[in-house]
Amino acid sequence: MLIGGTAAFYLIIGLFFIRFWRSTHDRFFIFFAICFLLEAANRIMLGLFFDFREASPIYYIIRLVSYSFIIIAILDKNRRSKVEK
Repeated sequence: MLIGGTAAFYLIIGLFFIRFWRSTHDRFFIFFAICFLLEAANRIMLGLFFDFREASPIYYIIRLVSYSFIIIAILDKNRRSKVEK
C-alpha cells in the first residue's frame, strides 16, 4: 500500500512538472518531470513484479538514471544562465 501511494505521489509531481514545462518551455522542468515519472515507474515495478524486494540491481540503475536527470537539469540551467549574462 505504501509503495502504491509513493508511486502515485511521484506520478502527480511528474505531471505538475510537465504542466510547468508546457507553460514555460524551460528544459529544467522536463528533466524533473522525467525524473519523477521514472521514480513512479520504479515504485510500480517494485510493488507489482518483484515481491517488494529491492535487492535487484535494476532498481538502483533506474534510480541512478533518474537522479542523473536532476544533475543534468541543474547543470544545464547553470550553464544557460552563464551564457545569457
